[in-house]
Amino acid sequence: MARKTSKPTPKTKGKTKGAKPKGGLLDMPARFVRRVWRMMLKTVLVVVLLGVLVTFAYTVINPPITPYAFSESRRLGGVNQTWVSMDDIAPVMARAAVAAEDANFCNHWGLDLQAIQTAFEAGGSRGASTISQQVVKNVFLWHGRSWFRKSLEALMTPVVEAIWSKERILEVYLNVAEFDEGVFGVEAAAVHYFGVHADQLSGTQAARLAAILPNPKNRSASQPSTFVRNRAAGIVDGAATIAADGRAACFQ
Repeated sequence: MARKTSKPTPKTKGKTKGAKPKGGLLDMPARFVRRVWRMMLKTVLVVVLLGVLVTFAYTVINPPITPYAFSESRRLGGVNQTWVSMDDIAPVMARAAVAAEDANFCNHWGLDLQAIQTAFEAGGSRGASTISQQVVKNVFLWHGRSWFRKSLEALMTPVVEAIWSKERILEVYLNVAEFDEGVFGVEAAAVHYFGVHADQLSGTQAARLAAILPNPKNRSASQPSTFVRNRAAGIVDGAATIAADGRAACFQ
């Protein structure tokens, strides 16, 4: 009698029922999102690292040109700028700039929270940017009012404050600030308006230069309007006040 043999059960092709496909089409969007996030994170880290390295470099190297000055140079066919150290700037000019733009310069870490709160309560009708923030905007970023640029400015300002001295921040500010169309820096401004060098500025001249900020294209230091004269008079008093109460100690 012949023995019955059972037929082998054929192997099931494909995946086990209920198992999730690995690396299939359904997983592609998730993999793509993760890859994009990794690339974005790496890019941000590289930008931050480069920013920190450049900031360290600028402690001893003067910025060759700012983005805004570069754009103005292309528009005008050149700009007038001569870099000078703090030793070659009249001390009263430094005090006048601080009194006009950021009286608490020596007392904050880059962001003046009290000034920000005051500006917020005023409904945004007045500015709250410190000298440190203006340096970051001019040296590393671009002009504009977008929230993205303001966010970068707020993130980078404490880094600059941590790496640079207050004196260095003020020195860079006085050398990159615009004082007239195509006129950048206090040395070029002193010669342009008064025919003297930055270390020869008088108290009144320094106050008038500070008074035309931050709107130099519509104001003149050598032919001051009533507004500029009045503002300069207040700056003279403010410069004397911060010299007397110690708020100029960090840069003198």
